[in-house]
Amino acid sequence: MAKTSRRNVLAVAAGGGVAAALGLAIKPESARAKESEHDEHEHKPISGPLANATINFGAWRMPLDRFAAVSPPNPVNTPNDPNPIAGNHHALTPHEVKIKAGGTVSFIISGFHQVIVYADGTQPGDINAAAQNPFFPLLIDDPTHRIFRGVNPQTMPQDRVESVHLAEAGKYLVICGVRPHFVNDNMFGFVRVIGDDED
Repeated sequence: MAKTSRRNVLAVAAGGGVAAALGLAIKPESARAKESEHDEHEHKPISGPLANATINFGAWRMPLDRFAAVSPPNPVNTPNDPNPIAGNHHALTPHEVKIKAGGTVSFIISGFHQVIVYADGTQPGDINAAAQNPFFPLLIDDPTHRIFRGVNPQTMPQDRVESVHLAEAGKYLVICGVRPHFVNDNMFGFVRVIGDDED
């Protein structure tokens, strides 16, 4: 049996330490990709009163009985329609909210509406309301400075929630993408996103 000297033990320990250090310094590509992906998703926790805001995107007027059992479904605006257009209040309430950068806005959607968010500085007059969606011409399809477009309201329930994460400070325009709601009813509002150094 070979004799183990103190010098051999130190040499092995030193070699292991170097290997461990190299292992930490040289990460596999997959590990670096995961870290990069994690950074892109901005999972930094945010809390406090400005971490989240809620905007009611339309609301049902009272009196209204939406329980109506419709079989087969009636055309829109018949007495038994549980989603009557005339029974919906076309407004964003509140008209403007404030959150911290990295926070979230939850749009509580009631009725036939589509959430569209435009970049910082965009004003209602900047929107080309005549731009038609090729699949459903009643919807506005102006991509200039558009940073979020919600789901197609034709394919989703009338009542739903869509939440949007806003990472950068600025004042963002939010409109209803249903043309008559935006053009005739002024259905728009703003989300003001503040940085850490603002109030």
